[in-house]
Amino acid sequence: MTDTKIKSMARVGVFAAFAVMLSFLERLLPSPVPVPGIKLGLANIVVIIFLYRYGVSDAAKVQLLRILLFSTLFGGINTALFSLAGGVLSLAAMIVLQKAGVFSILGVSIAGGVFHNVGQIDAAAVVVQNAAMFAYLPLLIITGQVTGLLTGLVAFLVLSRLSKTPY
Repeated sequence: MTDTKIKSMARVGVFAAFAVMLSFLERLLPSPVPVPGIKLGLANIVVIIFLYRYGVSDAAKVQLLRILLFSTLFGGINTALFSLAGGVLSLAAMIVLQKAGVFSILGVSIAGGVFHNVGQIDAAAVVVQNAAMFAYLPLLIITGQVTGLLTGLVAFLVLSRLSKTPY
């Protein structure tokens, strides 16, 4: 195994653990809106940074590891299902938009926030077998835009400072 692969594995592991800590911290904070399922998405900051700094593969690894570790440690099967649905759809949207090169990091992050909520509503509708869950979608789209903007702004600020470091 090359030094580059070892460094990449270590970096992904450390930052996936950091993303789990952010998810746990977020769980301890009071919800910004008294509606179930609305979160800031702090762990997404790490995923966005990885997407822009290290590429799709490492961002996907961080996202999947974070979801699996957090679900195993602090959640359950529903946590895993909803997080995977939201996380995979969110990351896919961010990858497509980043590769298109039309949107800034803020636009990509906003799309990530919105698509995360869409994925979770899709999963919830399947689990409860009730399409009425989609009535909740307009509120989640709005909150996804706001939280996506905030996480994108933090990721942008971190990346602007990291641009001077080699790792």
